[in-house]
Amino acid sequence: MKNLIDIKDLSIQEIEELIKVAQDIIKNKKKYSKKCNGKKLATLFFEPSTRTRLSFEAAMMELGGNVLGFSSASSSSTSKGESVSDTIRTVGCYADIIAMRHPKEGAPLVASIKSTVPIINAGDGGHNHPTQTLTDLLTIKCEKNRLDNLTIGLCGDLKFGRTVHSLITAMTKYKNIKFVLISPEELKVPEYIKKEVLEKNNIIWCETTDLEEYMQDLDILYMTRVQRERFNDEKEYLKLKDCYILTKNKLKKAKEDLCIMHPLPRVNEISKQVDDDKRACYFKQVEYGKYIRMALIMKLLNEQNDNNIDELKREKEEKIFDSIKCQNPRCITSENDDLEPIFILTDKEKQIYRCKYCETILKK
Repeated sequence: MKNLIDIKDLSIQEIEELIKVAQDIIKNKKKYSKKCNGKKLATLFFEPSTRTRLSFEAAMMELGGNVLGFSSASSSSTSKGESVSDTIRTVGCYADIIAMRHPKEGAPLVASIKSTVPIINAGDGGHNHPTQTLTDLLTIKCEKNRLDNLTIGLCGDLKFGRTVHSLITAMTKYKNIKFVLISPEELKVPEYIKKEVLEKNNIIWCETTDLEEYMQDLDILYMTRVQRERFNDEKEYLKLKDCYILTKNKLKKAKEDLCIMHPLPRVNEISKQVDDDKRACYFKQVEYGKYIRMALIMKLLNEQNDNNIDELKREKEEKIFDSIKCQNPRCITSENDDLEPIFILTDKEKQIYRCKYCETILKK
């Protein structure tokens, strides 16, 4: 594995290896304190972040490495019109590995194609957030002592919630997983996730608009905020932002060993009163995130020169149409005319393709 762009880049064996290393770091921190001596991590955050950026920086420093980078697009040369490709090629001259967040979906994929050093996707628009997913998997493993035989409730913004999309994809690798998808009609899980992930893997799932309807069945409750930055219409955001608020009263039917998770930041979708409940795990998640990122940084630096066989296999499945452009305004191709459009054939009979960069469906 040369880069981590999508959680699908990792096999179940690789995920379990990362979790095992992260658990060992938790027990033996001193053992890993010089693993990245002389190495530099660049954190390129074209979109604001607190937890993810600081988590990466803390992870690298605790491994004995150094950090450089920027925390917003306005403090980079993109404000002068520089392309993602040029920024990545430049920073690759200064750093050994790059963690990148970008508002355009598919930007980290573009970076990985052009980069000479490993790229970690730290979130791209409403698309993917694989290191948050690894954080979630480590949290579940540590708190529930398993990653199979779980009923998982996902609540809130399931349409633009990149953490949700990545977690669903990751959990389908495990046995006897069931999902309860809790959201308003306007923020349902995208169709490509339902068809290409849930249905394709024969996962049992249901949708509801009621937070309490299946509360007694849940092993995991994963709350998410409605993200103001993903809305073009402020009125639509205001209408939906308080659609779900988890309170102590709503947990009355919940299991005693329920694990309540949240990728943070929280606005008001979880009452502060819930913080003292022993089932609240969202601040533990933050700490677990540092350890799993430490394990990932070490893995990518150790395997920097290996060929990524899985990426080569996927390349053969791609088909390029020079005359067709992705219609998703959040796709990285919408602001980079020099990027060749790449679509993956997902249904030969119906001639349905999916954009390689942002996964938007296109019918030819």
